[in-house]
Amino acid sequence: MANSTINSVSAGQASSSSSPFRLNRSFSGTPFVSLAVRASQSMEGKNKVYKELGMFSLKKKIENAVVRAEILATTTLELEEARRIKQEELLREHNMWDDVVKSNEILIKFADTTKVVNALKDLRYKAEEAKLITELVEMEAINYKLFKQAYNASMDVSKFVDQYEMSKLLSGPFDMEGACVHIRAESDGNNSEIWAEQLLVMYIKWADKQGYKGRVIEKSPCKDGGIQSATLEIEAKYVYGYLAGERGVHRAIENFNHESFTRQASSACVDVIPLFLESCNEYQIDENDLLISSLKPHLEEQLTCRTEPVIGILHIPTGVTVLSSGERNKFANKIKALNRLKAKLLVIAMEQGVSNVKNIKADSIIDSQRQETRRYIFHPYKLVHDVKTGTHLPELNSILDGNIEPLIRAHLNNRLASDKA
Repeated sequence: MANSTINSVSAGQASSSSSPFRLNRSFSGTPFVSLAVRASQSMEGKNKVYKELGMFSLKKKIENAVVRAEILATTTLELEEARRIKQEELLREHNMWDDVVKSNEILIKFADTTKVVNALKDLRYKAEEAKLITELVEMEAINYKLFKQAYNASMDVSKFVDQYEMSKLLSGPFDMEGACVHIRAESDGNNSEIWAEQLLVMYIKWADKQGYKGRVIEKSPCKDGGIQSATLEIEAKYVYGYLAGERGVHRAIENFNHESFTRQASSACVDVIPLFLESCNEYQIDENDLLISSLKPHLEEQLTCRTEPVIGILHIPTGVTVLSSGERNKFANKIKALNRLKAKLLVIAMEQGVSNVKNIKADSIIDSQRQETRRYIFHPYKLVHDVKTGTHLPELNSILDGNIEPLIRAHLNNRLASDKA
């Protein structure tokens, strides 16, 4: 048997000298095909394992979201319903025409509580639905696509729980307002202008992912790329409370080392002020305290067909200045600038603990825009370092993609701890 095998191999070798292609065809016939089949079967096995691991991972995430939702719904729904009933009783007892301002406040609170109650009920329903689907999966009574649908629903549940928990950390007088986010590149070259645009995109993506209505109302582009400055308005409740911690200097560090990182950093300043939505503060600014000027647009703005004058307002007693250029005419820009100035002064008064803007101490104003807020390290490793809270996150790309909730939560917890101290 062995001799016949050897002879056949020898014959094959002999024939190969006269016809080299025969040997290749004999190998390409059976062995290679079988290897391909085995490889295909191996890939199918791996795909099955990966799919099972993926479903297990999804299942754990769904279960975690369901547990969080059940805890929140159980402990919170009853409290919110009791609050709504109490507010409803106030509306019945209160004569709305006696005090219109107070009546509006009660109506706004009642509407907000009703929204929360309805959202919590919907949350409980989605959690029960996701839980049912995962139980059916264990009985192999459901397909992968529907299971993924349950996962998407559970992510909506987690998102709502996160937003609700963060909203309960907000206690400032302006935290429930919308936000006006102003970004300005530092004067250290085009890299900072490009970095300023990246920050703008980050905040736009964050607003979109939260389902908020945001719009860029002012933008000064640079012909070499990037922006000199931009203003983003986000018209949604609690956005100011969420983003107030973003004020300050944001540095992009291309190549980090402990001795020379400042020489390799691109910087942009971020300012955040309240954008009043339903309510507008009654405070009126004395026009004798204002210096209003009209500035010509920059060359880059002229190239983008922006010809409206930039309105600048200086509040003489405090030295606070604001600009507006996004509206269609000079008068509208003046109104916008006045509203921004008013918001900035109210925030400063709150930070100084004074009840009236006139009591603001100009020499005690802290320029939060000059304080370092965050470092974004690109090399030799990727890291986001929040200077104010001491938070370190390795997910640089995720943060720049608008997923800044961990940083917001860290700021809110830090502020809450400071208030209790």
